[in-house]
Amino acid sequence: MYLLQCSKSWKHTRQFISILVLFTTFFSNISSAQHKSGGENFFYSGLGYGSEALFNPASTLLNGGFGILQLGRRDRKIFDISYKTGWKNVWHNILHPRSAISKSGTRAFFRSEILPGSFALKHAQFWPNYQNHLIGGGATWRAFREWYEFHDFRFSGVWALGTAAAYHLLNEVVENNAFIGTNVDPIADLLIFDPLGILLFSNDSIARFFSQTLNLRDWSFFPTLNPATQTIENNGQNYAIKIALTRHKRWHLFYNFGNHGIVGLSHIDAGGRSFSFGGGFMARNLKKVNPESDIRILTTELVWNAGLFYDRKGSLLASLIVSGARAYKGRMTIYPGMIKIAGTAPAIFMAIDQNNALIAGFTLKYLPFGLAF
Repeated sequence: MYLLQCSKSWKHTRQFISILVLFTTFFSNISSAQHKSGGENFFYSGLGYGSEALFNPASTLLNGGFGILQLGRRDRKIFDISYKTGWKNVWHNILHPRSAISKSGTRAFFRSEILPGSFALKHAQFWPNYQNHLIGGGATWRAFREWYEFHDFRFSGVWALGTAAAYHLLNEVVENNAFIGTNVDPIADLLIFDPLGILLFSNDSIARFFSQTLNLRDWSFFPTLNPATQTIENNGQNYAIKIALTRHKRWHLFYNFGNHGIVGLSHIDAGGRSFSFGGGFMARNLKKVNPESDIRILTTELVWNAGLFYDRKGSLLASLIVSGARAYKGRMTIYPGMIKIAGTAPAIFMAIDQNNALIAGFTLKYLPFGLAF
């Protein structure tokens, strides 16, 4: 019986790998052909300052892969996560999507995960799917490809797809953690929205629209590790959109999003320097809709937040965010190019945690992570 189960598991694994290889080859060919015809960089151009100076595949893997740890009740100790259980459960659900969807309810799955059937929080799982996976994930994949091309990697499309797949899969494994049972969230994310995001941003016209008309940019934090507590601090994948409100494009409608949403205004001067401010809500915690069930359907607890941001030509230089969240009540983040210390331009963050203790950290350009204390 055990050998039979292993044989079936290997059969499903081979099928999944085959699909992944075909998927990678197909989209890499599309990406290469479009890049040769257009040659534009929309989300990464090698700026040496601000948030773009800290963007690289390794830091994004930590920002996106461990993004769920930003929520107040999640332990930030990265070595205490049940990676093996999380991997096995995510893998089982994405290999048997029909069974998992049927158990959770097909109508409920499409109403909550795919289509905006209701804007009640317990049915609004579709919102982060569109916001963070379709748009954010697609733009990040495109930025990966442009990063690899900028640094002269051959087969940049393949590298980008591999990196995107790795951080999306890590995100689902960490979020699943020790849970065993039906979990349809990775089905929607890994099998529907993440591939659609890559397909969407493979098109130069669509990438140009998001980059130049909506001014979509990656404004992620930078990850740091605290060796004393073995925790990851200041990680999180965030994006910003600015939509021009005036003919001279001095004032913009501003939207900053990740595990939060901040809506406000931006003012851009003639030199490309921009101040943005706004307020909104952020996820405080995720909880099961039905705690007694072995079917994992999560809803979000929201709290207030507000932020101030300063960027130059779309690359974030500094931010201050305050909120009612358990993790950080307030956080100031300074990116390379804002200050100089001993001839270097470090990135620095300072935060007040739920116990009113100060957490601080720093990193340098091109490093995958920094140190926190």
